[in-house]
Parts: sequence; C-alpha cells; structure tokens
Amino acid sequence: MTRKQYILIILILGSLSTISPFSIDMYLPGFPAIAEDLGTTISKVQLSLTAYLIGISAGQLLYGPLLDRFGRKFPLYAGLLVYILASIGCAMTNSADMLIFMRFLQAVGGCAGMVAAQALVRDLFPVSETAKVFSWLTLVIAVSPMIAPTVGGYMTAAFGWHSVFLALALITLLILVGIIYFLPEGKQPDPSMSLKPKAVLGNFLTVLKHPQFLVYTLVGGIASAAPFAYISGSPDVFMNIYRVSEQEYGWIFAILAVAMIGSPQFNHILLRKLTSEQIIRIALVYQILVGAVMVLGVYAGWYGKTSLIVVLFLFLLGQGLTAPNSSALSLAPFSRFAGSASALAGSFRMGIGALVSGTVSLFHNGTALPMVGVMTSCTVLGIVIYFLGQAKAASYRAAELAGAVPEV
Repeated sequence: MTRKQYILIILILGSLSTISPFSIDMYLPGFPAIAEDLGTTISKVQLSLTAYLIGISAGQLLYGPLLDRFGRKFPLYAGLLVYILASIGCAMTNSADMLIFMRFLQAVGGCAGMVAAQALVRDLFPVSETAKVFSWLTLVIAVSPMIAPTVGGYMTAAFGWHSVFLALALITLLILVGIIYFLPEGKQPDPSMSLKPKAVLGNFLTVLKHPQFLVYTLVGGIASAAPFAYISGSPDVFMNIYRVSEQEYGWIFAILAVAMIGSPQFNHILLRKLTSEQIIRIALVYQILVGAVMVLGVYAGWYGKTSLIVVLFLFLLGQGLTAPNSSALSLAPFSRFAGSASALAGSFRMGIGALVSGTVSLFHNGTALPMVGVMTSCTVLGIVIYFLGQAKAASYRAAELAGAVPEV
C-alpha cells in the first residue's frame, strides 16, 4: 500500500465514521428553533437525539452479519441510501413525533458507515497497526464537532433548521461516490456465513464469549459515553442557562472539540512507550480527577460560562486516548467475525450513549449538574470494569497466542 493509498483510505474511512457525528452535532444549535417551529419543547426535541442513538445501536446489529456474509460494500451502499432518504424526510417533517421517527431511520441507515469503517480497518491493516489507524480515524472524527455545530448554527440562522438535514443528505451522497470509486473491497463475501437468526446469534455469542472483546468493549463503550452526556446537555446549558446564540454555541462546541483532536495525536507518541492497556488506565484516572473537580465546582456554583468551558475542555482531553485504544483491543482477536465484532462493539457504545443521553434529560434541573455528573460517572464505571476484567483478558490472550484456544 502506497502512502497516497494509505492516506486516501484513512480519509474515506474517516468520512464514513463522521456521518453519525455530523448527524448528531450539526442540528444541536437548532434545538430551540426546531422546538418553536414544531410547537414542542426542547426536552421533546432531545428525544430525537435519543432516537438516533437507539437507531445506531439497533442498526449495527443488523449490519454486522450482513457485512460478514455479503462483503463490505453492498450492505454499505444500502445503508447510506436509507440514510439519504431519511435525511430528506427529516427536512420535510412537520411534527416532533415524525422527526423522532425519521431520526431513527436515519440512524439505522447511517450506522452502516460506522460498522463498515471499523471492519475495514481490521481487513486492510495488520493488527499491529490498528491502534494507530484508529487514532487517525479518531482525529478525523474529532474534527467534525469543530465543523458541524458551527456550520449548523449559521445554516439554522440563515436558512432554517430544515437546511441542515438537506446538507447531511448531500454530504453523504458525496461520500457514497468516493466509496464506489476509491475504497478497496476489503473482506470478500463469505457464503458460509448464515443469516438465519440462530446462526447470527451464535456468531454474536462467539464474539461475546471472548474476554478481551467483552472487557474492552465495556470499558471503551461506557467511558466513551461521557461525551454523549455533554452533547445532550450542552444545548440547554449554554443556550438556556448562559443565553448564548446558535452561532456562539457552535463556536463553543468547536472549541471543546479541539480537546479531542490533540489527544489522538498524543496517542501516537504514547504508543511508542506504553501499551494500549496502560494508556486507557492513565486516561481514565485523569478524567476521574478532572470530573470530580468539575462536579464539585458546578455544585458549589464556582463556574461561569468561560470557566465551565475550560473544565469541560480539560475533561474531554482524555476522550481521544480511551476510544482508539479500546477499539483496537476489542477487535484485535477477530478475523472471520470482524464484522459481527464491530457491530456488537458499536451497538453497545451507541446503546449506552442513548441511555446516557436520556439520563441527562431525565435529571434535568435547570443546572449543568446532570450533564457533568453523568459524564464523570461514565469514567468511574469504566475504570472499575477495567480493573475487574483486564487480568482475565490478558490471560486469555496469552492462551490464544500459545495456540491453546482457536482463532476467531
């Protein structure tokens, strides 16, 4: 693989991975406008975000077996077409309930990109390179929160919130063209992979029984859910409590996104000296300490708008270290079942993200405490699971290397 091909593949896989972040972030500044236009409340509009996360979680379980059975591209084409049509449906809706439903369909289509991108990393790169590749993808993904809310805020102010969904449809169409012409096939179709429910569930069970997958999917999924609490709660915190405009909110979101851009690059340096397991442990301890200060400060009323942005920035710095390393470790044991493993990992991440998003809305009390409290709780639970399961995962991996257990 030439350097030009390497960069092009990373950009395409990164673009696939940004479909959902763009879909989540780009319409956030429009929450107040959507609520007013559809005659509902911001808390009801927040349910469209929860519906999107549920759709991603459920949809990934569908695409995992399809990607293993039919290869990577055919299911990907189908999913992106569903996403494009659902995005147009979101733009044309005239009720909150229909928006929630269309967002669910949009997610079911768009999550094909997330599953396929992770599976293709395992297909196209050696295991020793996957943590590095996932770091590059995390960088590409992290750029989207800088762009999406800012662009979404200006689009909402200039053209109305409907234009955001039309833009999402157009962006995805362009990504689809790039996939058709420039992305390698990856794993070929495997006719022996049955799509019967019993066989599909059996494949998922095989993946779930692997301790390394289970431990690092749980650790990465729960710890990586912290930003979903921020994403769900920040429109209300900044636009209702601190009274910022749609455009200003977009810039705040962009500034905080910078925190998740630098840390994946730092991860490249850390991987020269430390293992992925060590990096995860360091990142989680760091986030717990910052999170404790963040929760205490909000509870005590120490923070104004600027100081809250600073402490959120410091917390989110750790996010770019946990995600790529946990993803690499959870998928490393798999070859034949890489699609199913990717689907299960992604499904859990988005499922817990939906739960976290709904929890912030449930505990809404007119302050930033529900948002920062849930963010910190995610990292605490993540490190507890890490310490409980890391030894067992390492023991199983050693047995696998010794040939004592079969390859999956």
